Amino acid sequence: MGKHKQPNVLFIMSDDHAAHAMSCYDSKINETPNLDRIANEGMRFDNCFCTNSICAPSRATILTGLYNHKNGVKTLGDKFDSRQPTVQKTMKENGYQTALIGKWHLGYGGHSNPSGFDYWNVFPNQGEYHDPVMYDMGEEKVYKGYATDIVTDLSLDWLKNRDTEKPFMLMCHHKAPHRPWDPDEKHMHMYEDVDIPEPPTFHDDYSNRAEAAKEAQMRIERDLRERDVKAKPPENLSAGELKSWYYQRYIKDYLRCVASIDDNVGRMLDYLDEEGLAEDTIVVYTSDQGFFLGDHGWYDKRFMYEESLRMPFVIRYPRAIKAGSVTKDFALNVDFPETFLDYAGIDIPEFMQGRSLRPVLENNTPDDWQTSMYYRYWEHLSIEHRVGAHYGLRTHQHKLIYYYGEALGSADSMDEPRTPEWELFDLEKDPYEMHNVYHDPEYADTVEALKKELYQLKEKVGDHE
Repeated sequence: MGKHKQPNVLFIMSDDHAAHAMSCYDSKINETPNLDRIANEGMRFDNCFCTNSICAPSRATILTGLYNHKNGVKTLGDKFDSRQPTVQKTMKENGYQTALIGKWHLGYGGHSNPSGFDYWNVFPNQGEYHDPVMYDMGEEKVYKGYATDIVTDLSLDWLKNRDTEKPFMLMCHHKAPHRPWDPDEKHMHMYEDVDIPEPPTFHDDYSNRAEAAKEAQMRIERDLRERDVKAKPPENLSAGELKSWYYQRYIKDYLRCVASIDDNVGRMLDYLDEEGLAEDTIVVYTSDQGFFLGDHGWYDKRFMYEESLRMPFVIRYPRAIKAGSVTKDFALNVDFPETFLDYAGIDIPEFMQGRSLRPVLENNTPDDWQTSMYYRYWEHLSIEHRVGAHYGLRTHQHKLIYYYGEALGSADSMDEPRTPEWELFDLEKDPYEMHNVYHDPEYADTVEALKKELYQLKEKVGDHE
């Protein structure tokens, strides 16, 4: 790092926050002024993707720098083995103070407890929005208040009491805006008098696509529960009116939860400013994956479709990242730990499978930077959402998806074979992924080339199942 000391790292991650619910990503449905501060004072990644769009697997990848078949967390049913090497352990061994506060969601008890942190205080499983139970270094406590405020309060307390002679890495992990989207009192009445715009694909009928899209059970009007929308629908609504009613109930509570995150991120940024820490602190805001906000008529995630695959990722570090930068270069969640280690001046372990984003952040993208990425969702037809297991490849122009139709012994999967299916989308001509062109003769050469690249990438990351 030359004359500059090792940077602090403040890694703020929410759960299920889609990029298209952030105004710095040109959201049509809300404003996020404090999240935008990070983007405006640093860099926004327009093509940041997760390698498996579901909570626990993404979190395991971010800690280890490994794809899920390597870190052992392929599905929600797989517990994380905390004995394996992680980014926080490596940073702690090299003089960093480390802390994790908020959502862990990688199993609890025994070898699944957080490790490599000087301090940790986490929710059990998903945690509750109001008056949550948390495990403070293993001691069960009940905290009065709202989860997003509490995680921020505890994070600020830890920062205020840290050893100021050491750099820190703080992972501040919010529960929100995860289902069931319970807002706090402060934001309870936001959007009461407005209608949130419905997305362009809201009335998708799933024609000209794989059967997997039709089979999925996460439709706004059919699969949301009364607990999710906090009310029974009015009687005598037409089918279209009922779908719109469910959407408005869902999306408004979702956005109210996001508003609380935005407020609390503002508190964290203000603290860094007040303490003179902003120049020497890498600040990241991201989510563990994307989310369907009525897109394709859905809520939830799991699919390799864009709204689920894309992660918000904004990062600020005034010493190295030019304010107001935007990049379309690819970034993956498997790249995050390598990036932090690189900036800390710590050797990146050879076992990690990602690549430091530092050259991209400093506008010096290498000629051999990745232009395609490998994705795999392992849960096959889980009871809750019934999304078929699949893997695939995304390039800057195309997306190739293979629904292989088997559980392959994965946890949370059902032993219900399906006929394998392929999907190909031309993202330039069809950005909303409404037209599968896999069987179009005009794309025959493209299919052949992409399949070859897919299996090369699959082999490169060591996924042999």
